[in-house]
Amino acid sequence: MQHVALDRESLRNALTAWLSESAGLSILALVPEAEKEKIPLLQGICKELGVPLFGGIFPALIVHGAFTNDGVVLIHIAQRFHAAVLSDIDARGSIDAERISQSVLGMLDADAASTGAPTLFLIFDGKLPNIGSLLEGLYARLADRVHYAGVNAGSETFQSVPCVFNESEVVHQGLLVFLLPCHSTTVLAHGYRQPTHMLSATATEGNRISMIDWQPAFAVYQRLIRDQFDIELTRENFYEYGVHFPFGVLRANSEVIVRTPVILEEDGSLVCAGEVPENSILVLLRAPTADEHGCIRSLAQTVENENGSLHGRRLMTFYCAGRRKHLGNGAQAELDILAGSLGVTEMFGAVSQGEIGSTQIDDYPMFHNAAQVCTPWDLS
Repeated sequence: MQHVALDRESLRNALTAWLSESAGLSILALVPEAEKEKIPLLQGICKELGVPLFGGIFPALIVHGAFTNDGVVLIHIAQRFHAAVLSDIDARGSIDAERISQSVLGMLDADAASTGAPTLFLIFDGKLPNIGSLLEGLYARLADRVHYAGVNAGSETFQSVPCVFNESEVVHQGLLVFLLPCHSTTVLAHGYRQPTHMLSATATEGNRISMIDWQPAFAVYQRLIRDQFDIELTRENFYEYGVHFPFGVLRANSEVIVRTPVILEEDGSLVCAGEVPENSILVLLRAPTADEHGCIRSLAQTVENENGSLHGRRLMTFYCAGRRKHLGNGAQAELDILAGSLGVTEMFGAVSQGEIGSTQIDDYPMFHNAAQVCTPWDLS
């Protein structure tokens, strides 16, 4: 991994140095939103040098264990890399799930010599409204042939922008899929605790909640925050508090799936970062403080339990944009705790717009908010 300035000389120097060591080089690139206009330069150099390129645009990067908005994280992969970029994933449900699964099956066939189930890592455009349904469709088709992990790319402004790319194009409503070897287990955690008061999402469509307990969603949300936290929520301060008080969707196994409200519509509907099934059980959550209940230390322990010691190794991590906004400086403190607990030599990644996986190893894949995703990186 290298953190490289997005200028011609720096990019060519990094890529040619890697090419001198490996003729089969591929590049996974993480680009901050502030530098997205320079992606054509990166694409052009990769095409000139014949280097396959895959990547995504994120609100910010994580470099040497710290947040930054500059440059690009280039992750060089010296072995065969099974990856694909798909465009126009446009809420067609089963049609898109079939198209994605066929692409993955082709990668699995090409990787037939490998033993064990690899990890299917997915980087979605975060503005897609049906990622949870797509994950259900993928699981129905692929089941346990793969482990599931991933994140969302996109803008922290929540505007729809092309945010997944290869060496030829930056695609709209896109998805980057790639396989990680079976010896690397991705771990996800958010650290939220379940409160006792429950609600019902009585009218929803995709990631939009229009009614809660048969009342306008925003009116219920306002009342809950006023009654429980003595805060007067308005249209003007809505997003300021949304990251601090997200909803939780309860699963049958009592797992809490965090859903952060990000847009307040004129009709009082709440648009969340992730689907909310109609008639699902909701709770109002209070976002935790940094490493509350030791959640980051527990995450580090789970990473080691699943992957062995990471002392002296590298870790790719993605950190939720909403969690970062909620915690402020506490977000950096959580990165520091994670790196220190694991003893890694390098921690890199990006700020994500939603996370994919499960809080229980090898459980059904879900789309999460407010989580951190960790993958030991041994491909370079």
